[in-house]
Amino acid sequence: QVQLAESGGGSVQPGGSLRLSCIASGFTYRKYCMGWFRQAPGKGPEGVATIDGTGYGAGYDSYADSVKGRFTVSLNDAKNAVYLQMHNLEPEDTAMYFCVAREDYCWVDFSAERYPYWGQGTQVTVSA
Repeated sequence: QVQLAESGGGSVQPGGSLRLSCIASGFTYRKYCMGWFRQAPGKGPEGVATIDGTGYGAGYDSYADSVKGRFTVSLNDAKNAVYLQMHNLEPEDTAMYFCVAREDYCWVDFSAERYPYWGQGTQVTVSA
């Protein structure tokens, strides 16, 4: 059973920065995809960024249009860890952020139902 443990998040003013971390354990297959989704109150989950793990295509990253140029996803293969560095945060970025994973390529897939493993979530709040 894959388990995901997140850390980071918090409150920040507009224009500020935050870094989220997530460490995975329990992968059965060598190929995996990890990433981040977020969910604001009253809205459905939104894919933010994904990155391919070990093997062919490792490090290939994808982003939602709303975060391109502001967020960067990175991976530490040795630790099965994924990070989300967020800069120039906006109030619209306020949401619960979830680390996600699946044992497959990412395929630039931001469909929430295709990621069977989710972390417990960490809150990001951007306000003045």
